[in-house]
Amino acid sequence: MTAPSNTPVIRRAWRRTEGPRAPWGRRWPDWAPRAAQVWGGVYAVVLVGWAATGTAVPLSAHAYQPAAFQLTQAALAVLAAGVCAAADRARKARSASAVDGTPKCRSAVGASLALLIPAFGWGAIGLPMHFVTLASGSGVESATGLVHLLLNTCGGGLLAMVAVAHRRGLRGRCARCGQGHEGRSDGPLAHPPASTASARTRVTAYALVCGLLPWTVVKTVWLFGGDAIGVSGKAWRDDVEAEATGASRALASVGVDVTVLAALLGVFLLAGLMHRWGQVFPRWTPLLAGRRVPRLLPLIPAWLTGGALSVYGAGLLVYALLSALGVVPGLDPVGVFTTTGGMTWMVAFGGLSFGGLGTALLVASRSYAARSRPVCAGAHR
Repeated sequence: MTAPSNTPVIRRAWRRTEGPRAPWGRRWPDWAPRAAQVWGGVYAVVLVGWAATGTAVPLSAHAYQPAAFQLTQAALAVLAAGVCAAADRARKARSASAVDGTPKCRSAVGASLALLIPAFGWGAIGLPMHFVTLASGSGVESATGLVHLLLNTCGGGLLAMVAVAHRRGLRGRCARCGQGHEGRSDGPLAHPPASTASARTRVTAYALVCGLLPWTVVKTVWLFGGDAIGVSGKAWRDDVEAEATGASRALASVGVDVTVLAALLGVFLLAGLMHRWGQVFPRWTPLLAGRRVPRLLPLIPAWLTGGALSVYGAGLLVYALLSALGVVPGLDPVGVFTTTGGMTWMVAFGGLSFGGLGTALLVASRSYAARSRPVCAGAHR
């Protein structure tokens, strides 16, 4: 009996699927669920240990986490590990063309992930503030607080990865690249050419970042010794120099606020997300010029910083508005501020700055993620 006419085609497809595999880091749908399970177990043990020993873990500026709160978080971490295990089993079953459970079960996994991600992701809100504090040489206020924040951030990120892979699988798409194709999903990736964000995205992002202007103008007036919103430039500078430590003190001595530098770094990151040089290192970067920028290098800080700043800024704006309308008690003047009105204006300016920059980073990172998303190179459509 002669071989069917399509035998050579089948053999060529078989050889293609047996090609080289992508590096371990790029096969994240395989390892993210297992890493999330390990994280859940480790985090639960840490939290139970803190609760049993009465370790002080900051909950806010003037409060610490009660033991019941820590034990609740530990239970949620164990639940998250179980949900990730169920999501991993469902993904492997789909890959084997088997029955992966009832639609009700699959929906329960997706709903659980949707609830657990913000339950742990809220801890990342304070990450930019900790980064600025560490970069300025001011030290760490609470070691346990920083550990708790990092564990929450790590968990939120892993759960988000599991959720993305689970959602793509339910839609019949490749868990790694998000495209609908046949063939393997663990081979090399094909990266799109560098591109610029759309005009709409650029206009939106730059309009949002203009929220920095009121805050910048006030800080500039203070820098040159002028008075603004009831605060004198001399009082502001003396207060900054008295409170600052390390590198921030040296900057303050020459009239430079460390928060201004942090904002400039944020604007630089924003520009990179929207232009070609954010995907391919430009000529002014020694030793790296012409090489592709690792996709997560700008995306991770943009996601973390953008999410934290947008939530924080929105909270400041809402509180300042309610305070001005008399719905909540007025803000008492603290530090160099001498009037309630001046304090309210500064909180509002901070909300515009943080919220505007954070939302702009999220808008730009969404565009960057879509423009730089690789696809499985060996998959045939």
